[in-house]
Amino acid sequence: MKILILSDSHGLTEELLSIRNKHEHEVSQFIHCGDSELSADNENLSGFTAVRGNCDFESKFPEDLLLEAAGRKMLVTHGHKYGVKSSIMSLSYRAKELAADIVCFGHSHILGAEMIDGTLFINPGSVRLPRGRKERTYVILELNDREGILHVYDVEEGIINDLSHSFSFAV
Repeated sequence: MKILILSDSHGLTEELLSIRNKHEHEVSQFIHCGDSELSADNENLSGFTAVRGNCDFESKFPEDLLLEAAGRKMLVTHGHKYGVKSSIMSLSYRAKELAADIVCFGHSHILGAEMIDGTLFINPGSVRLPRGRKERTYVILELNDREGILHVYDVEEGIINDLSHSFSFAV
């Protein structure tokens, strides 16, 4: 199963449509980790499961979502309510409470992925205003029974091969 994860598009519409169209035949699920700055019924968000970020004023977006993907629990949030710009400790406590295997979040605009105590934390960076790098990034997480393989993409250039990484899950 492949899941496309992006965040912090801050009003972009054509790029969301382009990303969705580019990957619609290979990806089972599209996730937006907040700060789309679009309404929940905006056609460019069609097909995305989205949460509410600190710059989203649409009340129809949930703050957090708990999803199932390939037999794993996935927590999706923007991260601002958990203070992720300074630490992911509060978010990791919430993940433990929910027994989440994977946590997807944004807010910091900083691309990163890390396995902490058996939980995979993924921040796809930002497709509009990246921090810490020039590439405007999103990720595709490929899940199977024992591992997750994370592929990083730049909006303009496509896959960034040297940033792909695999993570093992406890069975």
